[in-house]
Parts: sequence; structure tokens; C-alpha cells
Amino acid sequence: MDEYAPRPEIQCPFEKLFPSQLQRDDEFYMKLAYNQAIDAWRQDEVPVGAVIEYHGEVVAAAHNRVDATRDPTAHAEILALTQASNALGDWRLNECRLYVTKEPCPMCSGAAVMARLGEVIYATPDPKMGCLGGATALHDIPTLNHRVNVRGGVLETECTALIQAFFQRKRLEGN
Repeated sequence: MDEYAPRPEIQCPFEKLFPSQLQRDDEFYMKLAYNQAIDAWRQDEVPVGAVIEYHGEVVAAAHNRVDATRDPTAHAEILALTQASNALGDWRLNECRLYVTKEPCPMCSGAAVMARLGEVIYATPDPKMGCLGGATALHDIPTLNHRVNVRGGVLETECTALIQAFFQRKRLEGN
């Protein structure tokens, strides 16, 4: 169980999305990741959400929990990778797709490569810290023994608005 006390819920001005179960495409999974990001906001965490899909089924869903756990590695992607590995009984996630609302940072990009993910699909690019094409392209290092396919821009408008509004609120609060 969670060893940390629950944090008071913060009001989020964004509503969750309810994708149709009949069309399980990139947008479907990204909407689930977006909903995870809203859960992060409500816990006053940076609103990043991640979902891992395997053969059409969600095997992991997580959001940032850095502040709640006091753990700098508790990013949505890392938590989702752990869940997926546990669910599938293997750390090699070759046939999985990671959907994440913001381009992964150096740590999460490295973890995606190390987990041998088949593909990473992100919504919002991050030109400052993103390492799957933003600030750098970690997955394109020629000496790597595994290649991760990467695509961006799925539900970009919605996810960008969410994260920008969160940080605007933080700046207004002086945090």
C-alpha cells in the first residue's frame, strides 16, 4: 500500500476525457494518459500522465508522484514502466507502446530505451528537457543496441494547454 499520506486535492479547471472503447487508436490511449495528468494536477504534481498499451490492452497507467513520494524518479513514465513489467512478468517491453502527455526527460527517455519499448508516443514536445527529439534525441545514438520508434503530436493542443495552465498557476502562487 501507499506509505505516504494522501495530499489534499487541488481543483483542476480541465475536465477528464472519455474516449470511446470502440476505437482504440493513438488518440484513445493518449486521452487515458491525459486523464492521468489531470489526476496529477489534482494532487499538485506536475501534470504528466502515461499509459502503456500491449496488444490493445492497457497494462499500466500512472502520473507523476515526485512530490508525494519525495522520490525524484517517480515520473509517470518510470512508474508506468514498473507497472507494465510487473503485469507482463518481463522487463523487456518490445511489443508495448508508451503514451505520455509530455516528451520524456533524459531519465525517462533512457528508461524507455533500456526497457526496449517498441514505441513512445508523446503529446507535447519539450525543447528544453525532452530527449526524444526536443533538446536531444537519445534514441538516435548510433551505438545503442535497441531502437525505440518515437512519434509526437498526438493530442498536443490539449496536453500543452494543461501543462501551461499548471505552471501559470504555480507562477501566480509564487511556487
